[in-house]
Amino acid sequence: MVLAVVTGAHGIGGEVRLKLFGEDVAAHRSFNGGALTLTKLRDGSIARFAEVTDRNAAEALRGTYLTVPRDALPPLAEGEYYHADLLGLAVVSTAGEAVGTVVAVENFGAGDVVEIRRESGRTFMVPIHAVPEWDRERLTVDAAFVE
Repeated sequence: MVLAVVTGAHGIGGEVRLKLFGEDVAAHRSFNGGALTLTKLRDGSIARFAEVTDRNAAEALRGTYLTVPRDALPPLAEGEYYHADLLGLAVVSTAGEAVGTVVAVENFGAGDVVEIRRESGRTFMVPIHAVPEWDRERLTVDAAFVE
């Protein structure tokens, strides 16, 4: 599961700036299958890794996604989900119509928005409140929101 991406170097000592895709990466010490070991985190988004000792090495990490295994994440409460769990799910409407596939989950500040790709390749978005249910195999969208 992707938790963050390195956006660039911070200072000259090897620290990097992170764009977080969740609330916090501090609960994890090892990323990318053990390739990166977090030794320090400041302000939630400035990180130091044991393997990165200077600005050049930090710059080389720009664009690197920080991942952890799915089982390293905390368990979810009822009704919660990780965005990655929705990606690739088949989408059906509450009327039973096959709609397409989930290709992205975005959040522009007002709540999650699910992007769905139809068989034709055309995409459309629905707010998460238009999704009454989902499981590991499919996501159901209120028929009134289907384009």
